[in-house]
Amino acid sequence: MMAGRILILIPHPDDEVVGCAAVATRARREGARLFGLYLTTGIAPREALWPWQRARYAALVARRRAEAWLAAERLGIEAVHFSERPSRRLKDHLTEAAAELNRALAQSAAELVWAPAWEGAHQDHDAANFLAARVVGKTPAWEFAEYNYAGGRVRSQRFPDERGGETVLQLSPKEAAEKRALLALYRSERGNLRHILSEVESIRPCPRTTMREPPIPARSSASASIGFPSATRGSTSSRLAPSKLPLPRSAAEIWAMMSGAWPRETPS
Repeated sequence: MMAGRILILIPHPDDEVVGCAAVATRARREGARLFGLYLTTGIAPREALWPWQRARYAALVARRRAEAWLAAERLGIEAVHFSERPSRRLKDHLTEAAAELNRALAQSAAELVWAPAWEGAHQDHDAANFLAARVVGKTPAWEFAEYNYAGGRVRSQRFPDERGGETVLQLSPKEAAEKRALLALYRSERGNLRHILSEVESIRPCPRTTMREPPIPARSSASASIGFPSATRGSTSSRLAPSKLPLPRSAAEIWAMMSGAWPRETPS
């Protein structure tokens, strides 16, 4: 769970607070350096916004990034890269994101990766977990719980499939207050963050075979209903040029990726 240099995969600016703010603070207290790879802007594509919001798209992105810088400064996270990729589009750009991850690993010399868990709550979280699972053979990775809808109810900071091996941190009153203060920095997301609790955080080793089965039954899984991008199947060789790397075509296919039917090598 801890190391001297930790790279956090952050699908949206605020996930570093929602999922691992207290864990990150404890790691810093133990002398760790934290690095952040921001995989999307956190803002939906312009065409997906309400018509009256589209003219303000650049301002929305800039505001979210400014909030991210404030949170990073407070948590002691060194930003390695901010992607210009919009939210909800990480699954469409896995090859490019894998290359970003490789560069971030090299730049940060990270000894450990943290990423959101495969929970079926948000497609970008699950795609980030997929990226982390692919590097487990080269760099250890841990996954942190954010939120899910297991059992038909919103669960905050607890895994949908606790199976032993989880580390569940009970936050002290001081840690809980600090987490609430960090969440408040993301004023643009205050409506979406109302369900986030500040009593616990959960983290566990990220398995290489995370996606062989859905995280929770499909009816409760947002990612299961969204699907993954179309792509040519192509060769199943484990060494393909980045431009030829086949992408998953459905949620069912991404669940099977780690079984060996999809290339495991991260393109450079």
